[in-house]
Amino acid sequence: MSALWVDTDFGFDDLWAVLLLRQLGAKVAGISLVAGNAPLPQVTSNALGARSAYGIDAPVYSGADHPLVRMQETAERILGPFGMQSRGRRLPEPKEPHSLPDALPALAKWLDSGAPGEPREVLALGPLTNIANLTRRAPQSAAKISRLVWMGGSAGPGNHSAMAEFNALADPEAAAVISAARLPLDVVDLMLCRKITFGPSDVPVMPPLMADLIGGYLDIGLSRGRPGMAIYDPVAALAAMRPDLFQFEKCRMQVSITPDDSYGATAFHSASEGETRLATDVTPDMAHICLTALAEEVANER
Repeated sequence: MSALWVDTDFGFDDLWAVLLLRQLGAKVAGISLVAGNAPLPQVTSNALGARSAYGIDAPVYSGADHPLVRMQETAERILGPFGMQSRGRRLPEPKEPHSLPDALPALAKWLDSGAPGEPREVLALGPLTNIANLTRRAPQSAAKISRLVWMGGSAGPGNHSAMAEFNALADPEAAAVISAARLPLDVVDLMLCRKITFGPSDVPVMPPLMADLIGGYLDIGLSRGRPGMAIYDPVAALAAMRPDLFQFEKCRMQVSITPDDSYGATAFHSASEGETRLATDVTPDMAHICLTALAEEVANER
């Protein structure tokens, strides 16, 4: 497979997605960070801590620390101040400085470096601020994205407001920019991911750090009286790597940027033409695939 770029706000399921990509043999050309789950300094700390704990060797870059227009809203009330729940152990504090190279020039350079016809795919696991900034500041480079897979939006109710999914609500204007840019966009939305869940009995044996991290993630669902927790970003990673496991429908994505109860809401309208597709169904064993790949990848956890 050709190289893939990951844009992420680096919570736990983002880490899971990156490790799943490695297990499936993806070559991650770069990881750009964006404020979302937590403010950018904590996102950076998570990414560098994960790099130390799990030997992630892709270069990491610093992206947007605030949305295009709106006041910043994080998921810390759900995920805690680390942007990543745990039952005990946490990612190590990075020893290197938090200062990282700028994401946009690096992403643009990578896009421009592709040979004619060579795929340049981007997997976006958080708010779309970095990608929207790229389309505005380097539109010729952004046009070279051969496929943008985004975990975000909802074809139904929201999870961070009644109508909006978090990654869309965290920067609705950025999502609207991407919708208008007509990039080849595959959306893995909240409704699809909520079909893919796991409970306590489904979790394979994990080394201590990963056991505490995935346990903390599972507890988000259990603490709300649910039997388990949905899987989000790893599903989007699989959509990037194994699109044959998914069903997609062509559509037009509409994003509300009206500052009312609909702010950040996404609607998907069927369309026979266009560059956007919505993932509508997946193979029934998707949760097992995600969990097994993670267990195999961290079997030799440091």
